[in-house]
Amino acid sequence: MILYQDEAIVVVDKPAAMPVHRSRLVSDGEVYLIDAVREQVAGPLHLIHRLDRATSGVLLIGRSPEVAATLGRQFMQRDVEKTYLAVCRGWPEELGSIDYALPGVRENSERKPAITHWRRLATTEVPIAINRYPQQRYALVEVIPETGRYRQIRRHFAHLRHPLIGDTSHGRTEHNRLFKQHFNVHRLLLHAHRLAFDHPLTGQRMRIEAPLDAEFVRVLQRFSWPMVS
Repeated sequence: MILYQDEAIVVVDKPAAMPVHRSRLVSDGEVYLIDAVREQVAGPLHLIHRLDRATSGVLLIGRSPEVAATLGRQFMQRDVEKTYLAVCRGWPEELGSIDYALPGVRENSERKPAITHWRRLATTEVPIAINRYPQQRYALVEVIPETGRYRQIRRHFAHLRHPLIGDTSHGRTEHNRLFKQHFNVHRLLLHAHRLAFDHPLTGQRMRIEAPLDAEFVRVLQRFSWPMVS
């Protein structure tokens, strides 16, 4: 789970379906990521950013309030590079950006600017009928969110009509079901693959990657897609 640690930071690989911390949306008795890290790392821990429960991948933690504040400013100033991998329905353009304001957790809350860039890495056609379509198209995409709004990537791709596979809130039930029944995929196919930031003490540019889990790798292998590094 721990990808990197020193006296200032801890970087972890969050599993899919694991909540980061306690909230009113999480049932009692579940394992929280921050508690699991505390069992391995002594001292105070401060979450710098969040990942959705369903999303896997790189998560950054500070080991003091001062470090947390420094890293928090990097996120606010958009100096942190976040790179995700995702599988979506359909074939989006090879390169693209979406600038579409999003609300917060509540749909009726104020909309704020949100920008997401993507690059299409691979495509496939699956000869399984859904409704009037005899074949289904899917794509592997690399996604770079410029801003960090609530469920930004999921909501932006749903707005583009290329919803992510496994997204039970903004996706398409019939395509999620296809992946469960035919490919044994029971997770959201969204992974925080790489995080780049300046070390809060040394200023050195850090680039840390989290490997794909077995379920995500199985999808790449099934469609003969290249392993992403």
